Amino acid sequence: MFPALVIFDCDGVLVDSETPANEVLVANLARHGMTLSLEEAEQKFVGGTLQTAFETLKAMGADLPDDWCSDYRKELHERLRQGVEPIAGVIAVLDLLDGEGVPYCVASNGSDEKMAITLGQTGLWERFDGRRFSAKTIGIAKPEPGLYLAAAKAMAAMPDQCAVVEDSVSGVLAARRAGMRCFGYAPKGSGEALSAHGALLFNAMSQLPRLLSQHSKD
Repeated sequence: MFPALVIFDCDGVLVDSETPANEVLVANLARHGMTLSLEEAEQKFVGGTLQTAFETLKAMGADLPDDWCSDYRKELHERLRQGVEPIAGVIAVLDLLDGEGVPYCVASNGSDEKMAITLGQTGLWERFDGRRFSAKTIGIAKPEPGLYLAAAKAMAAMPDQCAVVEDSVSGVLAARRAGMRCFGYAPKGSGEALSAHGALLFNAMSQLPRLLSQHSKD
């Protein structure tokens, strides 16, 4: 039985934007004298907010100006405008949910502006019209549950009837704290951190419909 609502994260779940975002971050930090590998950036910052990343980097010893978040955001958006693709197989998942009459939405720690850039290039902006929820707008970011709870309320679904599709620990924690079942997308075959926080792992979008159809609250 399908859930009453499927809530998708955006970056790394609907659109392939995590890698370019981290490439921009690594290059930016190098200009500020800090060496960070792409793998380290992915491990530390995927799914978090830009302000949290700034605070973490400062704690790690990075010499960043006070307006770094604004400058990085502009640089990131410029890179994303050069092109991003939908995650392989996710369009077919949305088509299936439409066919089954299963409501879905997107809830992201990213801003509406960022989602307009990434979703707008893939045809997903219109598809999620009226069903887009941003932590910047709601005022609560993952790993706190408020963003997911606000999305469920707006979509008239009870939290325990919702399923969340995530690729980050902060998103999995938010889902768990909201009382929602979480499916952890780990396309590179490693999702131990997601699993450790209660997500049911899958590594290809083609696997997701079957998992969702068997959705239940354990």
